[in-house]
Amino acid sequence: MSQNLSDRTIALVKATVPALEARGLEIVHEMYARMFQNPEIRDLFNQSHHGDAGSQPRALTGAILAYASNIDNLAALAPAVERITQKHVGLQIHPEHYPHVGEALLGAIAAVLGDAATEEILGAWGEAYWFLANILIAREERIYGVQRETVGGWNGWREFRVDAVIRESSVIKSFVLRPVDGAPVMAYKPGQYLTFWFEVPGHPPVKRNYSISAAPNGVTYRISVKREPQGLASGWLHDQAFVGTVLKVAAPAGEFFLADKPELPVVLLSGGVGLTPMIAMLEALVESGGDIPVHYIHGTHDRETHAMRDHVRELAARGVAVRVTDFHQTPLADEVAGQDYDCAGLITEEWLVDNTPVGDADYYICGPRAFLRAAVSSLSLAGVPSDHIHYEFFGPADELLAA
Repeated sequence: MSQNLSDRTIALVKATVPALEARGLEIVHEMYARMFQNPEIRDLFNQSHHGDAGSQPRALTGAILAYASNIDNLAALAPAVERITQKHVGLQIHPEHYPHVGEALLGAIAAVLGDAATEEILGAWGEAYWFLANILIAREERIYGVQRETVGGWNGWREFRVDAVIRESSVIKSFVLRPVDGAPVMAYKPGQYLTFWFEVPGHPPVKRNYSISAAPNGVTYRISVKREPQGLASGWLHDQAFVGTVLKVAAPAGEFFLADKPELPVVLLSGGVGLTPMIAMLEALVESGGDIPVHYIHGTHDRETHAMRDHVRELAARGVAVRVTDFHQTPLADEVAGQDYDCAGLITEEWLVDNTPVGDADYYICGPRAFLRAAVSSLSLAGVPSDHIHYEFFGPADELLAA
């Protein structure tokens, strides 16, 4: 991919790596400040991930540094590029938005680095930016095309009506969504997500991704949402989204999904609300009627926070070779081991090694950042090949991807 960039440009961009390591986050904050002066650009982004404590600036800083460091070996960035394009498609980012980002990036580099940002450096970064931007644009256009041409697919924002609301636990509710137009809905790969545009009174448009928590049925989607402390979107959904509420939804997207025809044993490993894509995968595996061994392992605080437990047990009873293990970190006083949960405490590396086929399985993992760091690290150290470890988490990919 890098053969289209001149050797001089590659050398100049790589020469800025020390400056990016030292002042990259400052550059990114300045870049976002410039971009968000335009309300149209600002409203494309999930604002909860921004600000001084936000994770998106750190994620973008890491991405820019990775690009500069690997500009002569861009194949190493292919998984990250795919993740970015899938997120962009969910947010409805199009070619006309890229000039605003490029202008803000170069302006931020100049403002933060001052005299060190020579015309030659800025020219090299401009060329490098547009080289990567054109790769992203081309891939995004292909994804938009598939969405547009697939039965039940669409581009832009489609209206869905809340068809049912189900209380799954003390903190999680499921919302079944049916298209207002009555037409079919696009099939998706279990594990993918929907992007929502919420209009919360007193706030700019709110964009959020929520994993689809059911296997494809061609008629409805289901999402299962945890009420987060001070969560603007999740709080609004829990308090204001009733049967009949109409929501704006983008077509399914995402690079984390179950293989079409799994050949190895499948281990579904989740923590907390990370069970949502796993439920879709488990439903799909059971409905396929295959005999591939499946082990569903879930960790949560206690019985009150444990969502969809009965549903999972029913699926396991229908499956040919499905095993379920539930971990409760801090069981309630009246919980009974073997009845309310299987194991107390956290899912450990030792337990995974002793109870799952680490040498011969595909692992799908989703949960909070700390849970994912521990799970991915444990499996890697246990010798599971990296291409057998598939993971998703809710939020920008920053230190987890770096690790």
